[in-house]
Amino acid sequence: METVLTIAGSDSGGGAGIQADLKTFQELGVFGTSAITALTAQNTRGVHGVLPAAPEFVTQQIDCVMADFPVKAVKTGMLFSAEIIQAVADSLKKHASFLVVDPVMIAKDRTSLLQQSAVSALITELLPLATLVTPNIPEAETLSGLVIETQDDISAAAKRILAAGAEAVVIKGGHLSDKQATDYIFTADTVFTVSTPRIETRHTHGTGCTFSAACTAFLAQGYHLRDAIIEAKKFIHLAISQPINLGSGHGPTNHFAYHINKGNCEVAINDIR
Repeated sequence: METVLTIAGSDSGGGAGIQADLKTFQELGVFGTSAITALTAQNTRGVHGVLPAAPEFVTQQIDCVMADFPVKAVKTGMLFSAEIIQAVADSLKKHASFLVVDPVMIAKDRTSLLQQSAVSALITELLPLATLVTPNIPEAETLSGLVIETQDDISAAAKRILAAGAEAVVIKGGHLSDKQATDYIFTADTVFTVSTPRIETRHTHGTGCTFSAACTAFLAQGYHLRDAIIEAKKFIHLAISQPINLGSGHGPTNHFAYHINKGNCEVAINDIR
């Protein structure tokens, strides 16, 4: 069994963050370890408090895990501050593994989960280490400095993110208004999209965390990057399409659905380049 590490914030409501990552890892058959960057007091109605960890303690968590476990892949989520980002980057530079960066910036209730001063640190310190970056549209706008309204805008934003040093980027289309939920994948040599039918539901809390955690698990198990992304798309589509209907706000997705359905899910793939 492969071991993976998530470096992210804790979600007391269990739908996102460390909790969502570990549930995803468990469902996909990898052993999950964690380094917690912040505690949050939250539920499906919103984030009510954030308590960041000391950067030195984040470093200690990462180094302790890396010293004892053969970590094959790492995923980052909520990092909160420039100081924590620097600590994470310094630790990861000492270890060779796949790195999936989910640039968590804003919660569903619009609470900021990344200080504005930390954006430049994320771009300069973490993106050059990334195997894959998984921003949604607002996050891709922040990372690229561009307004995204068209597919050409998506391509231009992706080029800027790749130029920052990332090997690949998935710009997720959940914030677009198309009938299909289409994600756009870019590497230096290839461009393709993966699409599933859009599901109208309020139960979408933790979708970004869950998708990036699934990518991490599949990469750790030896999947080619393209196949890891496609399987992660199946995982998150099934999780959204079969909700467990918890909470009175933005409820969590169904982390059990992929396993229950044995991964059976149609994904439309379009190779652009």
